[in-house]
Amino acid sequence: MRTVGVEEELLLVDPGTGEPRAVSAAVLARADQDDQGGEVFEKELHSQQLEFATHPQSDMGDLAAEIVRCREEAAHLAGEAGCTVAALATSPLPVTPSVSADRRYAWMAEQYGIGVHQQLVCGCHVHVAVESDEEGVAVLDRIRPWLAVLTAVSANSPFWQGKDTRYASYRSRVWQRWPSAGPTEVFGSAERYHRRVADMLATGAVLDEAMVYFDARLSERYPTVEIRVADVCLHTETAVLVAALARGLVETAARAWRAGAGPSESSVSLLRLAAWRAARSGLSGELLHPETMRPAPAESVLRDLLEHVAAPLADSGDTGRVREAFGMLRRRGNGASVQRESLERAGSLRDVVAECVRHTQLAPS
Repeated sequence: MRTVGVEEELLLVDPGTGEPRAVSAAVLARADQDDQGGEVFEKELHSQQLEFATHPQSDMGDLAAEIVRCREEAAHLAGEAGCTVAALATSPLPVTPSVSADRRYAWMAEQYGIGVHQQLVCGCHVHVAVESDEEGVAVLDRIRPWLAVLTAVSANSPFWQGKDTRYASYRSRVWQRWPSAGPTEVFGSAERYHRRVADMLATGAVLDEAMVYFDARLSERYPTVEIRVADVCLHTETAVLVAALARGLVETAARAWRAGAGPSESSVSLLRLAAWRAARSGLSGELLHPETMRPAPAESVLRDLLEHVAAPLADSGDTGRVREAFGMLRRRGNGASVQRESLERAGSLRDVVAECVRHTQLAPS
């Protein structure tokens, strides 16, 4: 069974005002005093962020438990620095981002200017194990049309600088401002993939391989495919759902490759439109169906996604968990829906942040 790991970026916020606080250095200093914490938590581009990474897990129940533990530990460490954490993909309240002290980040700030200061966004990256670069690229070629659906499921960023953006995942729109971000064409082989990455580095427009921000890529550190389209999810159950679906997509694609089935020829232009539609609508309207690239109700696209990955979900024992998580998602909504409903009920973005802080630390029901 393929292992899965999750990286989550959390927002550090003031527990009273809900405003982001630039205290990641203090939080990480406390984490470094703990042998395990020093391995789990990492610096991010902005000092209002904190990132953690789980260990590779085969069982989704174990993955859920580790995400809960990491979120709890993040909240504990943040509390020692006078703040707390929220699984928010953008700050609902106005913020002036502060770039972390780091030579790499300083290069990015110099190179990209104001664009770097507009990138205070928090994502969820899912790593799924692959046997080789050749298998990994075959997977990348075949999962492309389905990635936008994961954005819709995870959508958790309706507010930006104190305003409703009318998007469910505005984070994903902000992220597309990076010159190397977005969907990719079919590569066809590992050799062509690596040649493309080398060509991108040779332009000087990106600093290193870690800045090749494809929607899904081969990890430069691990033997994994890294799927990077999801917002950080407000609820642990949604994060695990995205991870389970990601593993299902990877396994379905690998089986298709081994059986000799070719990838979809959907153009990058259409994939960009599918990503925009998912970001705009989330689960509240229509999506572009991955098999036709034509509008279809989100509910019907989700149903077809489940059918598409049904065999791997059954083989890994994840069918029940995924269906239960989808049921919860339908009843409660994704993070974007929860945030908007909270604002309507409470009338204050500060209260929205406070409610999201509580949701961040809830164990799966």
